[in-house]
This record gives sequence, C-alpha cells and structure tokens, in this order.
Amino acid sequence: MGIFGIKRHEGAVWCVAWAHPKFGTILASSSYDGKVLIWREQHQNTTSPVAGSTWTKVFDFSLHTASVNMVSWAPHESGCLLACASSDGHVSVLEFRDNSWTHQIFHAHGMGVNSISWAPAASPGSLISSNPGPGQQRRFVTGGSDNLLKIWDYNPESKTYNLSQTLEGHSDWVRDVAWSPSILSKSYIASASQDKTVRIWTSDASNPGQWTSQQLEFDTVLWRVSWSPSGNILAVSGGDNKVSLWKENLKGQWEKVKDIEE
Repeated sequence: MGIFGIKRHEGAVWCVAWAHPKFGTILASSSYDGKVLIWREQHQNTTSPVAGSTWTKVFDFSLHTASVNMVSWAPHESGCLLACASSDGHVSVLEFRDNSWTHQIFHAHGMGVNSISWAPAASPGSLISSNPGPGQQRRFVTGGSDNLLKIWDYNPESKTYNLSQTLEGHSDWVRDVAWSPSILSKSYIASASQDKTVRIWTSDASNPGQWTSQQLEFDTVLWRVSWSPSGNILAVSGGDNKVSLWKENLKGQWEKVKDIEE
C-alpha cells in the first residue's frame, strides 16, 4: 500500500477507511498479512500540498493470525473506535482514548469473518419518539463464512461485546453486510452472499429484537452492498460487473430502480 510513499503491509491490502475528521486525518488499512495499521497525516509548513504532508504510522495491530478482510469506523458519537473482521474467525475493536490505543479481540464466526458494519449511534425511532431511549449505542453486525450474520452489543458494565442475535437465511458465505444509517422507525441491514442473493433485514423500533428479511435474487455471486447517506437506497455489486440500486416501495417491498452499467 502506498500513500505518499507509505509502504508497510506485506500482503494485499483489502480495505482502507477514513476516520471521522473530528479525530484528525486518520486512515486505517487492513491486509492479507493479518495486520491493521492506523496512519495519521501531519502537515508541514510548505507551499506544496503533497510535499507538505507526512503520514505517520500511529498504531500497528498484529494479533490476528490470518487475513483482515474489512475495517469499519464506528459512528463518531461513540468515540474513536475501529472494528476489524478477520479470516481467523475473530473480530477486534480498537479504541483511541486518553491518548493511547487499546484493543479487544473475540471469536465471532467459526469459518472466518468477511465483513463488519456499525449500527447508527442513535437507536431507531429515537428522533421521532416522545420518550427517547438511552443515549449512544455501540452495536455492529458481522457476516461470516458460516453463512450467518451476527449482531453484537456493547455492555458498558463488563466492557465487552456480546452476541445479541444470529440471523440465518443465506446458504453460502456472507461476503458483505451494511447497516443502514437511517434512525427513523425501522432498522435495516443488507447482506450480500455468494448464494446469489441479497437479503434486507428489517427490525421495527416497537419490536427491536425481531428481524424479518426480504430476499433479492440475482444471476451472479454478490460482493458488496452500500447504503446511501440517507439510508433509503441500497447499491448492490456482483460478479457480473454491474451495480444496481434498490428502494423500498410503499408496500414495504424492495424494487430495483436502476442498473448502472459501464
């Protein structure tokens, strides 16, 4: 991986992710070499914008024993937190607080973790509720090679992430998961699988433990799912080099609104 001359990974780099600007110009990278590296940009006094930046490695996390497939920063309201998904079956959460990095690492999926995505910091329905619930939640979803999605909740008393729900439905590896940023009356999680389906999982704020899913069928293996910033349009990419956009209609069914082809 080269950023202005940076080269530190010893294998293919699978994922890079920017932290929220409130924490500075910080970039995380993860690689086949099992490492997660965190970089910080520091500006020097010069007229050239490129020459005026140096990138410093501020943390080197190498406790995973296999490829780290994805890294994801938490919503900034929750703090400077980075979740990492590894083929060794473990998830790690790195946190920068009190001027130092700490970490937790725990087993998540037996055959490897392919993807990870944080829930919004505010719970669903909190914006439109006359009786809002507690403050910031720390919660994320993982997708694994065991065909499962798992939802993890942070317990502030034990300071651990605990499995709160397992979502079953896919018949092959879950390649990607994406939690919608919407915090209206429903929560949405999209999952893309090698079984040629995307599932959109929905949970209503009035019954937060219940998830139902709708299945979208494709003619190809699916790689990535990504929500629009408002959380109402889902982009899906797959092995046929196409991207499609999906939206929920008034009956609660998901319809394709556009195919993007080069």
